[in-house]
Amino acid sequence: MNRQGKTRLSKWYTPYDDVEKRKLSNEIHKIVNSRETKFTNFVEFRTHRIIYRRYAGLFFCMCVDPTDNELFCLEAIHLFVEVLDAYFGNVCELDLVFNFYKVYAILDEVFLAGELMEPSKHIILQRMDFLDNLP
Repeated sequence: MNRQGKTRLSKWYTPYDDVEKRKLSNEIHKIVNSRETKFTNFVEFRTHRIIYRRYAGLFFCMCVDPTDNELFCLEAIHLFVEVLDAYFGNVCELDLVFNFYKVYAILDEVFLAGELMEPSKHIILQRMDFLDNLP
């Protein structure tokens, strides 16, 4: 999501209706956007934990179980952003908006059912190159 609260990419692994998704997204944005940079990137949220990282004007957030490793999730977010940056060449918000189908393909290559599927940036980029070259 961006600093104005506009969600640019979301993937839900727990079923919610559209109204509840919008409500949760707004709550998460208010929490994450209002935090100062000197605080940690981990926030308790209801019965879960939000792990987020800000890159330029975008927040990348994950909502995970309290028992999940926060640093691992933070590194997974960083890996995802590194792959986006390598794929698009200095990724920006407009890349997410106009190439959302490619961004979702990258997300699906990195995560499977909310768990890190592929930790190698090189392999992910190879797979994306293969998908780009399909007829």
